Amino acid sequence: MLKLPAIHNPFPGWRAHARYLKQYRVWRWSGYVLWSAAAFMLLMWALFARGLPSADALLAYQPPLPTNVRGNDGEPIADFARERRVQLSYGEYPPMLINAFISAEDKTFFSHPGIDIGGLAGAMWDYATKVGSGRRAKGGSTITQQVAKNLIVGDDYSIARKVREAILAFRIEDALTKHQILELYLNQIFLGRNAYGVQSASRAYFRKDVGDLTLPEIAYLAILPKAPSNYTVERHADRAIERRNYVLRQMQENGFITAAQREEASAAPLGIVPRYAPRPSVGGYFMEEVRRQLIERYGQTATDGPNAIYSGGLWVRTSYDGKVQDAAEGALRDGLVRFEAAAGWRGRLGKIDIDDNWPRSLSSMNIGAGYANWYPAVVLSRDGSAAEIGFENGSRGMLPSWGATQPKAGVGGRAFDFLKPGDVIVVRREGDAWQLRSIPNISGGMVVQNPHTGQVLAMQGGFDSRGSSFNRATQAQRQPGSTFKPFVYAAALDNGMTPASIIIDGPFCVFQSARLGQKCFKNFSGANAGQQTMRWGVEQSRNLMTVRTASQIGMDKVVHTAKAMGVGDYPPYLAYSLGAGETTVLKMVNAYSMFANQGRALTPTLIDYVQDRNGKIIWRADKRPCEGCNMAKWDGRPMPRPRVRAKQVIDAMTAYQMLHIMEGVVERGTATVLRDLGRPMFGKTGTSSGPTNVWFVGGSADMVGGLYLGYDNPRSMGGYAQGGTIAAPIFHAFAAKAMKDMPVVPFQAPAGIRMIRIDRKTGRRVFGAWPDGSYYSPVIWEAFKPESEPRRTIRRDEIAKRAAQAPARATTDSEFLQSQDGIY
Repeated sequence: MLKLPAIHNPFPGWRAHARYLKQYRVWRWSGYVLWSAAAFMLLMWALFARGLPSADALLAYQPPLPTNVRGNDGEPIADFARERRVQLSYGEYPPMLINAFISAEDKTFFSHPGIDIGGLAGAMWDYATKVGSGRRAKGGSTITQQVAKNLIVGDDYSIARKVREAILAFRIEDALTKHQILELYLNQIFLGRNAYGVQSASRAYFRKDVGDLTLPEIAYLAILPKAPSNYTVERHADRAIERRNYVLRQMQENGFITAAQREEASAAPLGIVPRYAPRPSVGGYFMEEVRRQLIERYGQTATDGPNAIYSGGLWVRTSYDGKVQDAAEGALRDGLVRFEAAAGWRGRLGKIDIDDNWPRSLSSMNIGAGYANWYPAVVLSRDGSAAEIGFENGSRGMLPSWGATQPKAGVGGRAFDFLKPGDVIVVRREGDAWQLRSIPNISGGMVVQNPHTGQVLAMQGGFDSRGSSFNRATQAQRQPGSTFKPFVYAAALDNGMTPASIIIDGPFCVFQSARLGQKCFKNFSGANAGQQTMRWGVEQSRNLMTVRTASQIGMDKVVHTAKAMGVGDYPPYLAYSLGAGETTVLKMVNAYSMFANQGRALTPTLIDYVQDRNGKIIWRADKRPCEGCNMAKWDGRPMPRPRVRAKQVIDAMTAYQMLHIMEGVVERGTATVLRDLGRPMFGKTGTSSGPTNVWFVGGSADMVGGLYLGYDNPRSMGGYAQGGTIAAPIFHAFAAKAMKDMPVVPFQAPAGIRMIRIDRKTGRRVFGAWPDGSYYSPVIWEAFKPESEPRRTIRRDEIAKRAAQAPARATTDSEFLQSQDGIY
């Protein structure tokens, strides 16, 4: 009980006593009211205000932003987002757009303290009248309350939420200016089509930035905050126009537009772009690998940290080169389709029900058609001369019977006769008609790298990333076959052998164990060529010479070299010298890049650097210090560059010798298809046992790439399949486009290398004769380390005699290669 102060009674008698009691009761009830108010405020805080953010937290709030990815030229190429949002400042929004949203949502925004008393009272009355009816009452929320709801409170339908919303609205008004509140609102509000914020919605509905919107377009966006699904042009166009015109009338009443402007805007069509826009497929596998690396480093959502990929607003600079990527995608796809072209139509890709929702069902299958003019489709009906087909956007077309005449694979008969309603297929546009096509079963992967920096310029992990997310460039473990041989010979060059060393191309057997018995190796052709130089063995990809070399120097040295160059960690068994160990395309391309980089270590990178939402660099691939790079102004000296600090994984001269030998593979070996590119090229073809995989890895001084083809579940590709006839032509198609405008740069020899004239057949040193400039010249320049040049020489008349009899007179590459005892 509240103890009141003593009150002097100057008026004795019953009237004075009455006045005394009345004054006492006033003090007592005043105390009750104060205590009750305090208790009520405490209860309200406990029930509703506890847990709401403070003013400081509101000032520090950052909305979820997508991660933006740029290529090596700085152009935006992709983004990673679950909420499509583009954050703008208040000053970047046109005044007309701000006026439209105020007219539609909260015309007293600039004058109320956070809540609109009249609107709130009306909402409460509406709620009371609809309790138990199952109908939802109107919101009555101001823009400030909507900010509170969208950012903090949530969207549950209850009195408690409205109370919390009102409390937070007062805090927001106290902490932020009206312009800051409106900026938060316009950046945060959901407007349909997975668009959060007005700028994102502007692009989603009109493919425009907010500064380019017309008045009727602005008014349409202003009607969406309440319920975007109620005003979709596909189902509720009349309702959308009616509501848009209401907003225009409100804008006129509020003095923001004239009557003439309202009438003109009300007569305009909605002008909304179709929802089903063509889906871009920019660097699908490349971008997916970037996404995986970012998730591994920063996480996915805000709970994982401030720089999460889907909410942190990261700016990511990658090494992606659009021209190189397009060339790699096109060449690999063409090669996959060409390999299976003779097999016929592979059959339907799936089956769906033909009902009112067939476009959505077709789209949900997420079929990757690869080419820009190939499309997933569903057979809607078929008669004897044509089939009606439907597409993901709901449109229809006709597939004539002449457009599906190929046989059905494994069965025979015309493919058109096997089509049934509901079959999901792939078609190609041919003028006004369509033709049936097949997604190949064969697959493969390709990687292209800068050999100076390790930056990955392009990556293709299959036919289309939408059809299969498995990245065969980084995840598929495949046997490299003969593309592994350069690492065997690099180990040999590091252990005393030279490109002119004589190795016997003859039968070679080893005793494995009492249980396994004796293992005998053989060449692909089955024939033997006797004594030959190391160079010839690499150019012609001779298995027996490779195994004999590995046995002579020791397999421990071979696997050590392979491990040092990042190919793989293998046991020291001779079979691994022929590429029996598994590896990936990315690892092989990176290792070959080390040959072109004079034996220096490289780390393959797709991401150059990452910036947070404020522009601060939080991760960089190249961490080398660069003295003078940030100087205030130019000091007149050459441009400062970071020092080269890479580890030397193999000797620089060994790397160049191996590179120089592999130039011969292109000039007269298993990859002569690349010879007409008109630039110094090196490389090696490969075919694994079966054959289950065909490979090519190689490139120029400034660009190295590699690829393989094979079935995901390894099986024979057919006895005719070889790296030189399947993989190398694919690389040629790629290089012809990707390297077209690149300068022709020779391979640079490191200090110490000695170029010596030798006889190509015997490896002996030559005096008095010179290379004649042809690919088949009997005299060639060979690279040697100091004091390792051949001691034996050959006379000029012997060279002339053999030249008169030998393959230099061959009129075709085929005749020359046959004279060299075939190739593998």
